[in-house]
Amino acid sequence: MSLQVQQQVGLSDLTWWKVGGLADHFVSPSNEKEIGQALLWASEKGHPVTVLGGGSNVLISDAGVEGLVISLKNYTGVEARQEDGRLVVVATSGSSKAEVLRHFLKSKLAPALFLCGLPGDMGGGVVMNAGVSEKITPREFHEIIDWFEVLREENGKLITQCYKNSDVEWKYRKSEGWQPGVITRIQVSWDSAEDPDIPTKVKSATRSRLARQPLNFPSGGSVFKNPVGRSSGALIDQSGLKGYTVGGAQVSEKHANFIVNLGDATAKDVKSVIDYVRQTVQAEQGIELETEVKLIGRW
Repeated sequence: MSLQVQQQVGLSDLTWWKVGGLADHFVSPSNEKEIGQALLWASEKGHPVTVLGGGSNVLISDAGVEGLVISLKNYTGVEARQEDGRLVVVATSGSSKAEVLRHFLKSKLAPALFLCGLPGDMGGGVVMNAGVSEKITPREFHEIIDWFEVLREENGKLITQCYKNSDVEWKYRKSEGWQPGVITRIQVSWDSAEDPDIPTKVKSATRSRLARQPLNFPSGGSVFKNPVGRSSGALIDQSGLKGYTVGGAQVSEKHANFIVNLGDATAKDVKSVIDYVRQTVQAEQGIELETEVKLIGRW
């Protein structure tokens, strides 16, 4: 295999929280061919595969990750065009949402406002059906997706399958019906009718986000999904948990649905805070919070 597989590679710097242990085996492909090589190698060796995107919404164990970790940080590329009265953008899965946002913003289209509130990469947006709490259109990822391609290994062979939007079961902060495999390319689009207020709205939304969210400390983004009709941040705040700290991990005093790394947190610290918040909100409010954050590795 031309793609080099590294051993015992630290993953903390590839996550927003800046915590976590080592990958047993690690690759960072820059094209689809190399992703395929990595999948074949893992299959041949009998290793499980973990795909790591932009590093938000994931908590990697201090004990590391078994098998092969495929980081998509170098698999980037975005192309835009006008087609049939729509702005069409095709992006590789490792491309940041911010790169795609720029094309919609240039054309003064509504997805720019939606995307300005979302961290991470495009592949993660599909996996999580990423969305925002504001009542805007669009507000979830599935509303802008036309199709995406998935590369998987089956019986020693590589298969690429294209999923149209209607082929996928879209749920709140998750998508189903396309797994297993690695998302490689995504096409999103929107009607080309300009909204001249979009640049102003994006600036305002960005300022609001900077004011509300604790962006001066590493975090994983929003930790908990919002229960129907409720705000997780408000529930956590009402339970008196702002500022609750274990080791170097703390419930943000600025926004209670963020757990921040004060500088020396471990993944165990973060997980302990998550568990305590869930237990306390259940006891105080009678509501069981569900995490947006995905646990990765040896827990």
